[in-house]
Amino acid sequence: MDMYGLIWRRLPGGTAARVVVSLLLIGAVAALLWYVVFPWLTPLLPLDAI
Repeated sequence: MDMYGLIWRRLPGGTAARVVVSLLLIGAVAALLWYVVFPWLTPLLPLDAI
């Protein structure tokens, strides 16, 4: 059983509603990474060491 199929079956509504909810979930995860995780992680990475 694949993870994406499980998520797709758990989403409510028909195909159009599932696509919209999937896009909203992807956007929410991207925003969480962009505004929370990456700023927290940046000081811990040796990006200036060339």
